[in-house]
Amino acid sequence: MFDQLFKRPQALARQRTGPLAEERLGYLAHFADQGMARGTLQAAAYHLLTVAHSLRLAERPGEVISLAEIEQKAVLWADRSPRPSESQRLRSVACFRWHATQWLQFLGRLQRPTPALHPYADLINDFARSMHGERGLSPQTIDDRCRRVQDFLQRLGIPPQDFHKITITQVDAALMEKLTRGGCARVTVRSYAGSLRAFFRHAERRGWCRAGLAAAIKAPRVFPQESLPTGPSWEQVQDLLAKTQGHEPAEIRARALLMLLAIYGLRAGEVVGLRLDDFDWEREQLLVRCSKTQQVRTYPLCQPVGDAVLGYLKQVRPRSRHRQVFLTLRAPVRPLARSGLTTLASRRLHALGVSLPHYGPHALRHACATHLLERGLSLNEIGSHLGHRHPDTTRIYAKVDLAGLRQVADLDLGGVL
Repeated sequence: MFDQLFKRPQALARQRTGPLAEERLGYLAHFADQGMARGTLQAAAYHLLTVAHSLRLAERPGEVISLAEIEQKAVLWADRSPRPSESQRLRSVACFRWHATQWLQFLGRLQRPTPALHPYADLINDFARSMHGERGLSPQTIDDRCRRVQDFLQRLGIPPQDFHKITITQVDAALMEKLTRGGCARVTVRSYAGSLRAFFRHAERRGWCRAGLAAAIKAPRVFPQESLPTGPSWEQVQDLLAKTQGHEPAEIRARALLMLLAIYGLRAGEVVGLRLDDFDWEREQLLVRCSKTQQVRTYPLCQPVGDAVLGYLKQVRPRSRHRQVFLTLRAPVRPLARSGLTTLASRRLHALGVSLPHYGPHALRHACATHLLERGLSLNEIGSHLGHRHPDTTRIYAKVDLAGLRQVADLDLGGVL
């Protein structure tokens, strides 16, 4: 690889004869597999050689390097110039630090400081294991609940040895603070209260707190129709897809993603979790693993979606060892994250100029459900399509079809009344 990156004999000789040549080549090959450009690989090779010399890595085989030492050497290296400007110096320090930490982590030689454990880490971890082993909840649900519980316990500030002294008054005060000072919506605080209720129910079973505390937690009232799922109309969805017709890589990928969200009503986690093997092109089927239950649903692969995904696979998707279907467009190439899909959907929905409560991928899921309801599908059929576990989750869409209800109200009853 050195031959491909460097043409000048002196530069090539420095790379070949420098310390840890094999280790540097292995890391550069790792970078190349992620789609890094030639110029980026050249810069990385230069900095790796600098790091190897500065930290004397060849003279310390297998020794782990601390972040403090990396920072010290980065400052010394940045000050090598006679009079560097402050901006040049900061860039040099940051560049040395980044390449050193990434490479040493790749080699398994980076010494990371031991993270400070949350004082309630043992209790929260036990709660997480219970949700996974006993209830089979999804990793996303478990993470969300544990994050809310940790936020509550940090705000409370009670040491673990006094956990049994927690009162419902303190829980109520935390919920009220979320509503007032925190500026959270009632729906958000309701979810927060639900996580606390589940945690204290678990704590009661373990004997960590007084009995009856979980049952006493009351969520704020959510008024009728306040939390109804709302998304764009189907005409707006069609407009969204029509405006995603370009031939640029970003447009081709966006069209495939948006069609999966809108036509199948998939969750963001289900879309980014799709793997190459999930598309059965011979049988024209799509397999989707529910991000909440991990159960697999099978869909017929409709032609417009199949064409959009195939266009992305053939024209845009870079060669990669990753098995996920959707990857980032820029190096380092890696699976598309939920946050990336959320940003994509939000920007394109905002570009429509429509007013929506939320502009993320879930808005297209709501649009799909409402469209199916308008077409006359039963709530059971819609629930199966969306992967709902409970009928009550789907039944809420019956309240959304306001246009249909108005049509019923406007019927000529023929003098019956």
